Amino acid sequence: MTEPLARRSEALERLSAREFDLLVIGGGIVGAGIASEASRAGLAVALVDRGDFGGATSSASSKLIHGGLRYLRLGDIRLVREAHQERRALMRVVAPHLVRRLPFLLPLYRDGPYRALTVQAGLWLYGTLAGERRGRLVPPARAQQSVPDLRLDQLKGCGLYSDAWTHDSRLCLLNVRAAADRGASVLNYAEATALRIAGGRAAGAEVTDRLGGETVAVNARAVVNATGPWIDRVRRLEDPQARPCARLSKGAHVLVALDQPWSAALTIPHDHVRVSFAVPWEGMLLLGTTDTLYEGDPDEVEATEEDIRQVLSEAVVALAPDLVRREAVRSTFAGLRVLPDTRAATARTKRETMLLEGPAGMLTIAGGKLTTYRRIALEALGALRPDLGLHHLDPEPAPLPGAAGLRAAAERIGASHPQLEPHTRLHLAHLYGFLADEVLAGSEEDPSLLQQLHPDAPDIAAQVVYARTREWACTAEDVFRRRTTLALRGLAPADAERLIA
Repeated sequence: MTEPLARRSEALERLSAREFDLLVIGGGIVGAGIASEASRAGLAVALVDRGDFGGATSSASSKLIHGGLRYLRLGDIRLVREAHQERRALMRVVAPHLVRRLPFLLPLYRDGPYRALTVQAGLWLYGTLAGERRGRLVPPARAQQSVPDLRLDQLKGCGLYSDAWTHDSRLCLLNVRAAADRGASVLNYAEATALRIAGGRAAGAEVTDRLGGETVAVNARAVVNATGPWIDRVRRLEDPQARPCARLSKGAHVLVALDQPWSAALTIPHDHVRVSFAVPWEGMLLLGTTDTLYEGDPDEVEATEEDIRQVLSEAVVALAPDLVRREAVRSTFAGLRVLPDTRAATARTKRETMLLEGPAGMLTIAGGKLTTYRRIALEALGALRPDLGLHHLDPEPAPLPGAAGLRAAAERIGASHPQLEPHTRLHLAHLYGFLADEVLAGSEEDPSLLQQLHPDAPDIAAQVVYARTREWACTAEDVFRRRTTLALRGLAPADAERLIA
């Protein structure tokens, strides 16, 4: 399924028809966040990505919006404090329907790496930095009420604290939508194949439509390289001799079926630094992540059988073996973290943001966390102030399109479409907020759009149409992996192309 070439031609024409203030190369969460904040500041913005928006690491995260409890152990209190500030902003203002609070339990086993007093002190500090209720210790029986599959053997108790979860690819799409709503020209499957240099400075790029084959010149006063694992590839467009500036760490995840609901997630410690997660997500259980050096082609990253075995073996430390057996796996995915090029083990490298200015002035951004994408975007734009003539950047959070309280959005859907099942209303409210009105707009003329795409998933046909017409979906994978939850549930239909048609 490819987007009609006429529509893409119009987008390419817009890209080539004017001079932009800023060209952002890379439509993951960092690039999309930069485009959103730049357009909010009144800049003329172009955003391109050689694949789908959020198609790489930004749809392959642990789906967590969190302060990063383990970073306290690494001594990075500043990062934890900043992450907590951003978590609150996302939950309360930016996307309250999409970013939802979730309790976390940290199990303490007799043979585990932590003592109860150490955990209690850490949770006290974590809660203090969050500016919220401080964590506490709870007995095994209380913990099992929230996590029915928790392994009780040798369990002394659990630390209890709060963070949040999200649908990462949809958070990325909302930032793209925010930029487009403010006039930005955005296009996925559009690759920057060469930089345009004027007066020794980066002044745009040659951009090729990977679906239609057309190449256009995009002119801009400043260029940002936010391509994640591909940053060095794009840096070499500016300087063919550029040395690698980052290392890659692979994070693999596994989703398994969840027979009984959990009301909390697990943070499972494996040593004094590394943890893994078991997170109830969209009715399934998300397990992971690994943290291993990756030296292959970023285009070919995947969760291998070795990765799957590691994730499951780490999960069984705190979970019933039957829950995390290999046969229970619904789907897998893997993404790549970009880390500063140091000699420290990847698991110990701090998730600092790295800003580099190339010889022609292109700004490269790497590193950081999903949680702090907005702060990274503002930091990048701050570095470009001289080039862009930016006099003011508003650091206060602003709502993304459709931002709404989950209950209010669900009630609105119920009032307009009472025939939808309650779980479908809640699902649509979570993914779209008040934009669900747009998703359901055509269902009055075509009631078949309200039909579920699969009996075991809440996604409906209207979401496919909306993904195609309003969310830049160009392939079946775009629809089923990033704009709905079917692929991650292991339910993407074999005849996906026919179904979408």
